[in-house]
Amino acid sequence: MAGNTFGTVFRVTTWGESHGPALGAVIDGCPPGIALSEGDIQNELDRRRPGTGSGSSSRKEGDRVRILSGTFEDTTTGTPLSLVIENTDAVSRDYEHLRTVFRPGHGDFTYYKKFGIRDHRGGGRSSGRETAARVAAGAVAKRVIAGHGICIAASTIELGGIAADTARSATKAANEFACTDTEAVAAWRNRITEAKTAGNSLGGIVEIIVTGCPPGLGEPVFDKIDADLAKALMSIGTVKGVEMGAGFRAARLTGTECNDEILNTGFLSNNAGGILAGISTGQDMVIRIACKPIPSVEKPQRTVDIDGRETMISTTGRHDVCVIPRILPVAEAMTAIVCADHLLRREASLPFEDEKRRTNEMGHEKLLT
Repeated sequence: MAGNTFGTVFRVTTWGESHGPALGAVIDGCPPGIALSEGDIQNELDRRRPGTGSGSSSRKEGDRVRILSGTFEDTTTGTPLSLVIENTDAVSRDYEHLRTVFRPGHGDFTYYKKFGIRDHRGGGRSSGRETAARVAAGAVAKRVIAGHGICIAASTIELGGIAADTARSATKAANEFACTDTEAVAAWRNRITEAKTAGNSLGGIVEIIVTGCPPGLGEPVFDKIDADLAKALMSIGTVKGVEMGAGFRAARLTGTECNDEILNTGFLSNNAGGILAGISTGQDMVIRIACKPIPSVEKPQRTVDIDGRETMISTTGRHDVCVIPRILPVAEAMTAIVCADHLLRREASLPFEDEKRRTNEMGHEKLLT
């Protein structure tokens, strides 16, 4: 299976399946000298792990991460980082009735058609559990970009068709949805309970804001930073749409309404979402992702088996009602990986004098004098 590695300089490869012994990530290209402990990664994994929240799967995974290589005395060495997370609460027998039947909305059908074999235990590699490895790698990326003042925060702006009041929403809020619209939060919790009782699931919209991003990140033409962000976020199984800045609303604006005018004090608006011609402007990068409903539902649905015979299926077992709020750290992780990669690509392409200045600022004057 190809396509398990993402990035150009900061390269992340994830591995493992939902019901295998473990899953994890290998990171190549992480700079040396960055403070990194297992606790730094664990904090992010705890936000994503199952078994928390009213709409979450009852699967009780501790998601304890181990750093196998790439650090010395809690500092990165510049060698490949290897991260492993063991699966400790997989109950494979719950999926035995799915051995020969395709679940609607899942990757069962397409995996079987592509590879001629599939892991029916929770979807194997196509399971949302794979995102634990992404979050672990994203935690490392966050440490890389934090040293440059870049911060990433995701928040819920819509769930189950109920939108938050954007004037009252925020990326830093003390609830599982990271939203300060308390009325929307209460409505979302009720909506999740209703869907769970009905044996159904829900989707929603998440907004990701990148602050402190310097201008100049991104490569012209095919490696635009917005193109890479779109790819990174669309690679998350639940994501069916990505927009930046004004997004689809831009199609309904005139040029004068959409353009962000510039004064010597900066931009007057941010319809571009902090990106022009695929390169960051220095403004906040604003990204939104549309997340589909969880495809595992208890309500009976029509499907076929591997021999093409029609049948009915009810997906019982342990699964989420909605990917939100557990998707928030996943979205942040993939955004951080893109930012770290482009930040390191930019540094690698700096003229020598700029590199000399940057190295001196890091306290390595003797290396270049």
